[in-house]
Amino acid sequence: MNERDARFAEIGRALREHNKFAVLSHVRPDGDALGSTLALSLSLKELGKDVRAWNEDGMLEKYDFLARAELLTQPPSAPEDFDVAVALDTAVQNRLGTTAAAIRHAKLWVNIDHHPSNPRYGDLVYIDPTAPATGQILFELLTNQKFPITPAIAENLYAAISTDTGSFQYPNTSVRTFEIAAELVRCGVDVGRVSQLLYENFPRRRIELLRDLLDTMRFGCDGKLAWFSLSKASALALGVIPEDNEGLIDHLRAIRGVIVAIFFEELTDGKVRVSMRSKNEAVDVCAICTEFGGGGHVLAAGARVRGTLPEVEKKIVEQACAAIERNT
Repeated sequence: MNERDARFAEIGRALREHNKFAVLSHVRPDGDALGSTLALSLSLKELGKDVRAWNEDGMLEKYDFLARAELLTQPPSAPEDFDVAVALDTAVQNRLGTTAAAIRHAKLWVNIDHHPSNPRYGDLVYIDPTAPATGQILFELLTNQKFPITPAIAENLYAAISTDTGSFQYPNTSVRTFEIAAELVRCGVDVGRVSQLLYENFPRRRIELLRDLLDTMRFGCDGKLAWFSLSKASALALGVIPEDNEGLIDHLRAIRGVIVAIFFEELTDGKVRVSMRSKNEAVDVCAICTEFGGGGHVLAAGARVRGTLPEVEKKIVEQACAAIERNT
C-alpha cells in the first residue's frame, strides 16, 4: 500500500467508525470550498451519519443552485460537540473563522487540502499540493474508500474542480483531472447546465463593479504587473457583496504581457484583502503573500494586510515588482 492509500485508509476508517461530523471550509469561500463541503457531507449522510455542513459565510448566492445547497449553513452561536471535525480547502486553521468556535470539542480533526502553505494542522492530515482542487482529492478519497457518490455529490465535486481549475484551464489541470470530470459526468452531471450557472449567471451589480475596478487599473514593471482596487466607499455605493468580486482578477491576468495581477479590497476592520495571480511559476505569489501572513499556491495566493489601501498597495506592488525583476 502506497502512502496515499495508507492515508486514505486511515481517514476512511475514522469516517466510518464515528457518527457525528462537522464539515467546514474557509471564510470567503469559493466553489471548491463549498462544493467540497457539500460533497463530503452528502456522502457521509448517505452512510447514515449525523452531519453539520458549516461555513462562516453560509451558502453564497452564486452557488445556491448546487445540489442540496440548503444543507450548508452558517454555524450556530451555541457550540456543539463532535466526534470528527473536517477542515476542507483551508490553508490555515484560523481561516475557518466562526466555524472553529462552533466546535466545542472534537475527538479528531481531519485536514484535507491542496494548498502547499498548509502547516498540516489536525490529527489526520492529507495535503496534496499537486491537486488542482480539494474536490479532486475528495473524489480520489471517496472512490478509494468506496464511499457513496450520488448524482448530487458528483455535481458538487464537478463544480469544485471546475471553479478551482478556471474551467479546466489552469496549468495544474492534469490528465487525471479530465478523467475525474468524465467519471462525474457519467455519474449524472449536466455539464451545460452547471457551466452556465457557474459562468453565465452573474448579477448586474458584478458587471458594474468590474466597470468601477477597471477605472482604477494601473500597470507597473514595464507592463508585467497590473492591479486594481476596491475601496469601502465604492463597494458601498455599488451595493456589492463580497462574492461579487470572485474571478474579476482574471481580467487583469488575461492581459498580454502581464505576469502578475493583484486585486486590493479595502475591508472594514482596518485591513486590505490582497489577491494575487501569476502566469509564470518563476514568480511565486504565495511566497510574497506568506511574507504578509497569507498563503496559497505558487500561481494564486492571498493575504489580509493591516493598513490603509494606499499603504498596502505600495508595499505589495513593490514586493511584486521586485519578484518579477528577479525572476523574469
